[in-house]
Amino acid sequence: MRRISKQITYFEYDQNQFFCSDKVPSEIATNRRKGFESLQLKLATDSPDTIAFNESLASSISDVLFTSMYRVPFPFRQYLSKAMRFGSIVTETQGVKIKDIDDNWRFDLSGSYGVNVFGYDFYKDCMAKGFAKVEGLGPVLGPYHPLIRENVEILKDVSGLDEVSFHMSGTEAVMQAVRLARYHTGKSHLVRFCGAYHGWWDGVQPGIGNQRRVDDVYTLAEHSRASLKVLETRTDIACVLINPLQGLHPNSDSASDSTLISSNRTACFDRVAHSAWLQQVRDVCTRKNIVLIFDEVFTGFRLAYRGAQEYYAVQADIVTYGKTLGGGLPIGVVCGRASLMKRYKPKQPVHVSFARGTFNSHPYVLAAMNEFLKQVQQDKYQAIYQRSDSLWNSRVERLNQRLSEADVPVKFANLQSVLTTLYTRPCRYNWMFQFYLRAEGLELSWVGSGRLIMSLNYSDEDFALVIERIVRAGQKMQIDDWWWQSSTLSNKRIGQRFAKDMFIARFPMLSKLTLFKRNDAGSTVRGAAPWSK
Repeated sequence: MRRISKQITYFEYDQNQFFCSDKVPSEIATNRRKGFESLQLKLATDSPDTIAFNESLASSISDVLFTSMYRVPFPFRQYLSKAMRFGSIVTETQGVKIKDIDDNWRFDLSGSYGVNVFGYDFYKDCMAKGFAKVEGLGPVLGPYHPLIRENVEILKDVSGLDEVSFHMSGTEAVMQAVRLARYHTGKSHLVRFCGAYHGWWDGVQPGIGNQRRVDDVYTLAEHSRASLKVLETRTDIACVLINPLQGLHPNSDSASDSTLISSNRTACFDRVAHSAWLQQVRDVCTRKNIVLIFDEVFTGFRLAYRGAQEYYAVQADIVTYGKTLGGGLPIGVVCGRASLMKRYKPKQPVHVSFARGTFNSHPYVLAAMNEFLKQVQQDKYQAIYQRSDSLWNSRVERLNQRLSEADVPVKFANLQSVLTTLYTRPCRYNWMFQFYLRAEGLELSWVGSGRLIMSLNYSDEDFALVIERIVRAGQKMQIDDWWWQSSTLSNKRIGQRFAKDMFIARFPMLSKLTLFKRNDAGSTVRGAAPWSK
């Protein structure tokens, strides 16, 4: 896949092709342009200071330019990034809303990358109370604050495991978990599953995004007998990494609008089936002395108090935590069986597994974590966990019903409070939906409509308002003709067209061949293809 990615040549649709890449009639393209310009004006008028501030950062903070370029499929990004300007510069949160520097309040559907499980006010309280506990200490690093013992005892109870180590990010925690598995098993390879994300470390990212050759990772398919056979028969597998969120979209990458070239995005959560699959993996790992690692950096303390282990009723050998566990501050934690957590071998004194970090066990982080761990044990938060699954399933069901009644070609799949937007009609322009959502006062992350992360403090009244805004955004996008339909338009045809455009960009001389002078209906057209100009 990495080799293929290097062969894809950049091309772009200019401002004329931008509105008719699916070969719509001219009046449809004109209506789209008018709708686009109206949306562009609204976003610019609503947040001029936010836009200006965001643009002042673009040349100095690499993430700003990267996220701007990867909000939509790349042939559309150049024109769109210049025409559709906005930013995410925020100054305040309250309840389930977030405010930008133009004083616009939006419902937050970004979830702060998964940190925000119980609402921003909850974390502000954890941080304030935590700081008060250690304010006399300052950034003392090396010695431990006494709070560490209580944190460890709670985490042992939550994880069902024996020992704990602290880190500063989820990625670091996964790195340590994998290192320990290799150290204690003496085996070389790890197994990850298709589409699963385990942080930006190249050791768990063998495909696109990693420039280093990785030859000690097996990527297998979930819900596959063949994968179980690999685990049974190979003798070099040290550990299996599980991202519990993959239950929403097994064997698929986390959805992002940057790859939304048609309506082929899929997601469907089956808790019973996924639990059964994970138990099968657990069983074979036990038989074959393979370390089962649950990467709960995202799902820990979201799906249940004991995380995905409780939710799926499967016990892991090592669990990694992050995000919300820090009570609003950066954190990574590894919990594991005692036999796997030791970093030295008593009879081989120089054979160690080294892992340290300057800011590991930072007293302010441990104090905010302590507040988090104590508060989530309270009855009111435990009650949230008990009803969360059925509550969010019923909310998403109501949302889908409203969209269906409004004849908006959108529906949502969910794993509890994590939602993925699906599109029900063939279309090349589904990625435009994120901008209509923003115009209706909804804050999304840079992946757009691919993943909406809702905090558990959303009330029924809050969610009802979100439903109305989502429906209204869909109706406006419908009026602006982005979901135009034709008897010749299909997801397959859209994919073929996109593949052809990429091929022509790579080999422009081939655009003169008759084979590449056919429109989407299959009839011959005259002249050079527009993408070759």
